[in-house]
Amino acid sequence: MTVQNMERLPKLPTERPAGCPFDPPSELREAPLRRMVYPDGHVGWLASGHSAARAVLSDPRFSSKHELVRDPVPGSEGHHGKPAPVGDMTGIDPPEHTRFRRLLVGKFTARRMQKLSDRVEEITKDQLEVLAGHDAGADLWPLFAQPVPALVLCELLGVPIEDYDLFQRYTEVLLTQDGRPEEVGQAFMALHRYMRELVLAKRANPTDDVLSDLTESDLTDTELAGISVLLLVAGLDTTASMLALGTFALLSNPDQLAAVRADPDRMDDVVEELLRYLTVAPRAVRAALEDIELEGQLIRTGESVTVSLEAANRDPERFADPDTLNVLRQAGGHVAFGHGIHQCLGQQLARVELRVALTALLERFPKLRLAVPADEVPLRANMSVFGVRALPVAWD
Repeated sequence: MTVQNMERLPKLPTERPAGCPFDPPSELREAPLRRMVYPDGHVGWLASGHSAARAVLSDPRFSSKHELVRDPVPGSEGHHGKPAPVGDMTGIDPPEHTRFRRLLVGKFTARRMQKLSDRVEEITKDQLEVLAGHDAGADLWPLFAQPVPALVLCELLGVPIEDYDLFQRYTEVLLTQDGRPEEVGQAFMALHRYMRELVLAKRANPTDDVLSDLTESDLTDTELAGISVLLLVAGLDTTASMLALGTFALLSNPDQLAAVRADPDRMDDVVEELLRYLTVAPRAVRAALEDIELEGQLIRTGESVTVSLEAANRDPERFADPDTLNVLRQAGGHVAFGHGIHQCLGQQLARVELRVALTALLERFPKLRLAVPADEVPLRANMSVFGVRALPVAWD
């Protein structure tokens, strides 16, 4: 392909349209599958259609190996060719991925997560009292959205909650798309050292938590530390962002908020619609292991495909009136948690947390509202997980 032709190709659009803060870039949906140029000059693909996204994510001919995929976000060009850190399941393929997945999947079953509901309710209630202690207004992000999933996850894994501020700092660095490589590397190594020390402590004195359970497997200390880093980073920020952004979306749509309050027993459906509508983890990337025909296009061996999860969840071929938040719709089939063998392990935990926390928040504060105009809520534009930097709320 000539330089002139490459210059005509689109790059990954990241600018959200003015007006609605929840809508993904409109350019994402110009075609279900189209050519795209990556920051390192690689000419690959952008899959935006729901059907195309699911096809790529479920087809074993597409690889997740970090050393094969190209990163679509500027600043990460140097990552190509480097394998995933030990224990990072997101960047490996079977059979290595299968070994890790089998060990972990039993720790995050829907049944086990449901049994956690009582504890999630206790943690949520405590944080609501903290929030209520701020008179008639506060920032929901640090007082409720962040601590609820953090307390739950740390308790589930067996990580000391008093170190939460430390994890949060490291996680923010790791999820910042334009972070300096040396800072990202330092944050990863520091978090990995911390988790390795915790693994050794659990081996010596196991407690009733997932991390202690995993020390009885054949995982090495390095593998277990790496998996723990992945679970911590992936679980802390995504659910917190969904909780804050979901609240923001409901408060910005009074008719939808009224529908939720009118029938709180439908919160499971509400959560699925919020997951579809918001899609805080916006993309996944795969590399073709052989020539593959998809959507009438030929994807060549070695070409990377960026799967836009946020665009797929707004596909009008799959969801009627997709840009409208509709808590009464059946949003099953969305890809907010991905699809295929790499689908999010913690999705059932996230669902429990969101259902419990949103229900309790709206019940505790029946007149909850935004304390600033919606367009003044600060968004995180440079993070790999979409969300808010603050969510000022008020109540009577």
